[in-house]
Amino acid sequence: MQIPDGEFDTVVRDSHAVIDDAKAAGVYVFAGGLDDGVPVMRVAADGTATEGGYPDGPALDGGFAVFELPSREAAIDWAARLAKACRCAQELRVFHFDPAS
Repeated sequence: MQIPDGEFDTVVRDSHAVIDDAKAAGVYVFAGGLDDGVPVMRVAADGTATEGGYPDGPALDGGFAVFELPSREAAIDWAARLAKACRCAQELRVFHFDPAS
């Protein structure tokens, strides 16, 4: 996020307004930010824990929101609203539903 000086509070207000709208629309599942004060860990199948993310992957920062939406078009619309509020592009992903979970 590239937030101009003095606009952080406005970005917080605007992004929370989008989340409030999602809650009112009944599409909100959960949202939050990544805690950059806690080191990233990779944990192997044998339980070995290594500090750091995947070496060939991008660093993740910021936060995420999970909405339950009826279509990809609706997801794009909500992502655009968040992008405008947060002043940065949003990465859109789709969760695969696992009926056994």
